[in-house]
Amino acid sequence: MGQKVHPYGFRLGYTKPWKSRWFVEKDYDKLLLEDYKLKTELKEKLKSAGVSAVEIERPGNKLRIIIKTARPGIIIGARRGNRQAEAGSAKEDDARGACRYSGSA
Repeated sequence: MGQKVHPYGFRLGYTKPWKSRWFVEKDYDKLLLEDYKLKTELKEKLKSAGVSAVEIERPGNKLRIIIKTARPGIIIGARRGNRQAEAGSAKEDDARGACRYSGSA
């Protein structure tokens, strides 16, 4: 049998970006676990919105969450009131930054 290469890992850096963009020297394991919990919680909570990807950036001492979805209206809400509620709950969990919602899949 030949050696198989994972297609995402093969394209990483050339045509596909990293799913998490941050670097830290201390508490790497805690932040990695936090990223995993955030991603799974958001995908489960926003299952009806057709979430295709959740990307996490940590510029400096902040946290930026990028949600790529097929149906952004479900996340943002009819009058954008739901977005402030989601951003507020995310800030309650981790008071380091803001959330950004992306409508492209």
